[in-house]
Amino acid sequence: MPDISKTALAWTSLGVSIAALGLKYAAWRVTGSIALYSDAVETIINVVAALTGLWALHIASLPADENHTYGHYKAEYLSAVAEGVLVLVTAFVIGREAWIDWQHPSLPDAPLLGIALNGSAGVLNLAWALVLLRAGRAKRSPTLVAAGQHVMSDVWTTVGLVGGFILIPLTGWPWIDPLLAGLIALNVLRVGWGMMRESIAGLMDEAPAAETLETIRQVIAASGHGAIEAHDLRARIVGAMAFVEFHLVVPGAMSVDAAHEICDRIEAALRARVGEALIHIHVEPERKAKHCGIAIPR
Repeated sequence: MPDISKTALAWTSLGVSIAALGLKYAAWRVTGSIALYSDAVETIINVVAALTGLWALHIASLPADENHTYGHYKAEYLSAVAEGVLVLVTAFVIGREAWIDWQHPSLPDAPLLGIALNGSAGVLNLAWALVLLRAGRAKRSPTLVAAGQHVMSDVWTTVGLVGGFILIPLTGWPWIDPLLAGLIALNVLRVGWGMMRESIAGLMDEAPAAETLETIRQVIAASGHGAIEAHDLRARIVGAMAFVEFHLVVPGAMSVDAAHEICDRIEAALRARVGEALIHIHVEPERKAKHCGIAIPR
């Protein structure tokens, strides 16, 4: 996939969400189905989320300033949390409508046309969700990943909805419609909780995955020749930025220039492996060695 900016992806998300909403709104209008109405309501959140994502990406791209000396990267997590809250609210709205319709069920009109319109929106969302997830992981963007997960949940909703909706004209059972709406509400609730949990972990500076930490350790060991060991390693990932800090033990007689050269070499190697990073290395003499950190072969 060509390198597309986060902002361009967010604008395209807005356009795709509006197009999908138009198809789902039409499906609801021609059928009067509460299940298709619920699917359309969920897609409204996609539109709102796309707008929120645009704001977050703009804020996150701003350079560091006097009030935000580490940058504005966490704005993306705020956007993802806000989207998760909207998803949870949507789940309760859909659940309420499903319960009301359950008490007075009715057969939808033109079910086959509704299925065709809703299914078309699902195909559009599937293609775009795959693009968002791939780009979000490549760019390490919580906003794009959250948006991709949300759109993909919409796809699975559409698959289940179309499959269940086909049964209505075949069986003549009107209660299938509110039942599908209730299932949509439960699925939306599940996805929203997952999005909020992941985003809150980012805001709380949760440690990166064990694989990422191991990669950092290996890079330090491989590029730190001349030093003795590294210890007290700490790392966190905030959006597209990695923050890494550790203590580097060097021979006591080593010059400042030589120690600085080792630090520069380690920093360059880390950025080559983990991408954009803010790295802090505290250089210590040999007597400060703990003999329990990252051993560096000489």
